[in-house]
Amino acid sequence: MDFRARADQPARAERRSMPFRDVELRAKPNGTGGEALLFEGYACVVETPYEMQDWLGDYDEVVRSGAFRQTLADGADVPFLVNHAGLTLARTKSGTLRLSEDSVGLHTSADLDPASPHVQALRSAMGRGDVDEMSFAFWVTRQAWSPDFTQRDILEVTLDRGDVSVVNYGANPNTAGAQLNSRDLNGHLDRLSEAERREVWERLSAQFAAPATPAAVAAGAALDVFAARARLLDL
Repeated sequence: MDFRARADQPARAERRSMPFRDVELRAKPNGTGGEALLFEGYACVVETPYEMQDWLGDYDEVVRSGAFRQTLADGADVPFLVNHAGLTLARTKSGTLRLSEDSVGLHTSADLDPASPHVQALRSAMGRGDVDEMSFAFWVTRQAWSPDFTQRDILEVTLDRGDVSVVNYGANPNTAGAQLNSRDLNGHLDRLSEAERREVWERLSAQFAAPATPAAVAAGAALDVFAARARLLDL
């Protein structure tokens, strides 16, 4: 199998999730005699390898220190969401969301409106322990692969029009972002040789082969009979 196809720069947005790291949701004065909610935590940890999977198998991935430096300096427009969707609860453009990179990773600080029913729902879910992961959506702008293509280093990303999210059941780093849409998959398959495509087909056939039940065996025998008759009739 030629793993060099992994070096193609992805054009799609990717997502990574991780368990809560130093996450806190606490009340603070809003300056007008009322109360605001401050959310703090890490959406990504750098220099920590995790396992990924794609259609070629397993590989390791590391978000390198400095990966967020340029996009943050450029003033990326990033919303704070729940499950990467729904109403924006805070945003870098408005100053209610602040992102920074430190020695740990991508630090998130968001001022949330406690009067918002969406924030109230998030507060309740976090208090009950029903949500316990953070995730972020991004585009890779610079990457490097090991010579054997078993480790991907993410060197630089853009967060502009991506997001940081609290997720109730996010994909863990073993599977996050590993999905390919049909257009991506077709493009990868087109670059493989005939022998490599056959290897992929054999692996998928073995993985998804139906159990040899009596009914399946009988059905297969019946199909063989029909095929034989068709050959005799030159169909």
